[in-house]
Amino acid sequence: MRFIFYVAAGGLSAVVTFLLAKLTARLGMKYRLYPQIRARDVHTRPTPRLGGVAMFLGILVAFGVASQLPQFHLIFAKPGPIFAILGSALIIVLIGVADDIWDLDWVTKLAGQIIAAGLLAWQGVQLTSLPIVGGIVVLSSYSGLIVTIVAIVLVMNAINFIDGLDGLVAGVAIIANGVFFIYSYILANSIAETEYFNLASLITAVLIGACVGFLPLNWHPAKLFMGDAGALLVGLLMATSAISVTGQVDIASLKFAKQLVPAFIPILLPFAILIVPLLDFGLAVFRRLRAGKSPFTADRKHLHHRLLDMGHSDIRAVLIFYSWTAVVSVGCLIFIFVPAVWAVAFVAVGFVVCTWFTLAPLTRRKSVEAAVQLASPDEAHQAEAARFDPLDVAASFVDQAPEAEQETDLDAAKAAALEALTKKENP
Repeated sequence: MRFIFYVAAGGLSAVVTFLLAKLTARLGMKYRLYPQIRARDVHTRPTPRLGGVAMFLGILVAFGVASQLPQFHLIFAKPGPIFAILGSALIIVLIGVADDIWDLDWVTKLAGQIIAAGLLAWQGVQLTSLPIVGGIVVLSSYSGLIVTIVAIVLVMNAINFIDGLDGLVAGVAIIANGVFFIYSYILANSIAETEYFNLASLITAVLIGACVGFLPLNWHPAKLFMGDAGALLVGLLMATSAISVTGQVDIASLKFAKQLVPAFIPILLPFAILIVPLLDFGLAVFRRLRAGKSPFTADRKHLHHRLLDMGHSDIRAVLIFYSWTAVVSVGCLIFIFVPAVWAVAFVAVGFVVCTWFTLAPLTRRKSVEAAVQLASPDEAHQAEAARFDPLDVAASFVDQAPEAEQETDLDAAKAAALEALTKKENP
């Protein structure tokens, strides 16, 4: 029955978020509260970006109601961490809204993120220890503060970086936090049966609810975006719930500590549920630093952009992200429940299936290109080649062009070649 109270808190967060999100979407379109479409954006019509405000208010209402329930009394007995979490969330939302409206520089945004993370650490929501097999490693107050701030800022930006497709962040957060909620619930039971109600589980439940309430308006084609306010808020709360668990676990006290792989779950799972955002973040930082740019410089080379360029539709690309997140996070968790061989088999099969779906457009494209290139070179086949292998047509166009024009950019040549073929087919 205790589980029902978490569901109720999450359900309240979902309902409030949904109603406020609908209101925000209507007001945003009525008063044109949306920025201009940027070159790197995937959407083609103006869309309000203030969904993060609705999510924050939904979470705030859920926390307020939960604080009045006797079942959550132990969580709110120490109000300092609660106020720190909500205060940090407010700072992040204000920064995100300002960035969505005025496009703040990265230094200002980073400074605000550090302040929000520092507030959490100052009020005791920080890593004081790291679990290892056989015990824990205690961190000093200084090192714990630094590691906590870095971890929170890293997760917030990782989540923000993947916010580029309709429903992507909300769906990934629902899957990842759903797995983490199950883990934190089991963990509380494993340590002491009287501690079912804990801060990490409550944070995760209300965050899942906010994402569930927001997703209907954010599903493709989106009527509302969560913006930086929402993405940073999701990252902040995911990092906070993970830190609330990881820094307080003594593996030696757990029922499943005698099993080798499950013993590492307190360390592995927080990374597993964030594997996709962290991978995209790491690749983006490496790519930009190698080009001599700031790691916060925007571009159109994120993983979701690459999936679209490969030929996936918006919805298919989002579902691929969901699949990878589910396989990694669920695969990490099930080591607790089943023998290692079955867990490894699940992860292996999941990786194979996800890889196949991810690379399927390339396989189809290569087969079509090969068929076109082997066909007879009549005009019909040339038109088909322009669809599937425009580089060959562009190269032919450059060869036939005057010498001065041969120095033009290949993309321009390709565009001209395709335009010429279009005119030939439709005189």
